[in-house]
Amino acid sequence: MTQRTTPIGVKVAVTIMCLVWGSTWFVVRAGLGEMQPFGSGGLRFFLAWVLMLAVAPWIARKEGGAPPTLRLVVVMASGNFAISYGIVYWAEQTLPSGLTAVLWAVFPMMTAFVAQLQGVESRLRGLQWCGLAVGFVGVVLLFLTDVRSVGGDAVERGLVLLLSPLVSAFSTAYVKRHGAHVSAALLNRSALLLGSLMLLGASLVVEGGVSLPSTATGAFGVLYLALFGTVLTFTLYFWVLRQASTVALSLIAYVTPAIALLVGAMLGEESVTRWTLVGLTLVLFGCGLVLRRPPQDGSVKG
Repeated sequence: MTQRTTPIGVKVAVTIMCLVWGSTWFVVRAGLGEMQPFGSGGLRFFLAWVLMLAVAPWIARKEGGAPPTLRLVVVMASGNFAISYGIVYWAEQTLPSGLTAVLWAVFPMMTAFVAQLQGVESRLRGLQWCGLAVGFVGVVLLFLTDVRSVGGDAVERGLVLLLSPLVSAFSTAYVKRHGAHVSAALLNRSALLLGSLMLLGASLVVEGGVSLPSTATGAFGVLYLALFGTVLTFTLYFWVLRQASTVALSLIAYVTPAIALLVGAMLGEESVTRWTLVGLTLVLFGCGLVLRRPPQDGSVKG
């Protein structure tokens, strides 16, 4: 029997995920100065799998849950790890880390839209559709200003980047729907191995091999991403996901871009323009409208 999470436990877990994931965008971009994108992501997830080998059985006994099916592992490995993160690593070769995080903040809107398509959430209402439009305007504004100002192939990479949260939304919705009684630790462990092999294989084919970090700072970055940015956060995420609303949990995307912008500006000297803030505001406001759930007929607000 799986153990239920407490409200306090959920809040602590979400806080940890926001702080850690808000910092990982900068660490990813910093590491790309020493490693190729697919190889860097593959090494991160492979190290995370090694770490999960030691802790997954203990966590699984504490949380309960059945072993994951092969289909569930494949969906999570490809959608949440290999494809989604492969795109992020590739895009951050050009795009600043904070701006990448802001563009990825459309995830809650995509999650709500996918959930509606799959019939796992209630239908979107008028204001929620307005939220999709507002968020879209925010993304367009960011492309017309900040993304275009980066130069090079930033616009093309930014457009491809938007596929990352979309793929992740489909994968997360599937895990939510079919993995309610599955051990998050065991699912995470198996998906990390398969996802890492997918990225490492892509690195061999596309990048000509996997390069290792050449400095202590680079090695620390990969270890930080593996231990904190992957093992800790994804175990917490899919542990809470089994019992919380998919759309509600995606609210993490509200906080992480703000943290990413702050970290990028302080450590990476990335610029934060007024258009960045306006675009972020529109995206998050749109997410807020999309995630708004009107009371049902006959219900009252408490």
